[in-house]
Amino acid sequence: MNLMTEGIKKGRKYAQVLEGARQVFMSDGFEGASVDNISKSAGVSKATLYSYFPDKKSLFSEVARVECNRQADAALDNIDMSASPERVLRAAAGHMINFFSSDFGQRIFRICVAESDRFPELGAAFYASGPTIVKEKFGMYFRQAVAEGKLTIDDYDLAACQFAELCKADIFLRQVFGIQREFSQKEIDRVIDGAVETFLARYAT
Repeated sequence: MNLMTEGIKKGRKYAQVLEGARQVFMSDGFEGASVDNISKSAGVSKATLYSYFPDKKSLFSEVARVECNRQADAALDNIDMSASPERVLRAAAGHMINFFSSDFGQRIFRICVAESDRFPELGAAFYASGPTIVKEKFGMYFRQAVAEGKLTIDDYDLAACQFAELCKADIFLRQVFGIQREFSQKEIDRVIDGAVETFLARYAT
């Protein structure tokens, strides 16, 4: 559980506050985002904002958590988990690449890295909201696939991390360092093919 967001109430204007904060964090970053601008963007008073979130860090953490969960749930809803591992992994890789290469994914990652020295809890919160969710979701599928005799995996967490890293090959660092902003479907498919083939070469039965 994310300790920074534990106990946050979700009243009538919760979604409104989150969307306003999301817009400001995306445009101004963490340091540049002021509570005044966030409350203005959300269309609520500062008192209302503080009634939901005690500080800017917990608000940022909740924005990241909600979006990461939304992306993970959307991916699961669109993937047939009963299909072959190749098809499941190919679909999952596509969703994963789309998220970490999206404007939101890139900005959240950059903010967490930039602020991790001063606010290590932001990095910890993002890790709990992003990589940890990936490990949990993949772990669930891997256990099912192993039980069905489709994969052979001893360390589910490690396998999940390995697949996530394979999906970042070439594309992720080129985008992080500003070498290339957008990628064609052919470039993305190249990474997906390599990730799935390499993973199955190691874990397929």
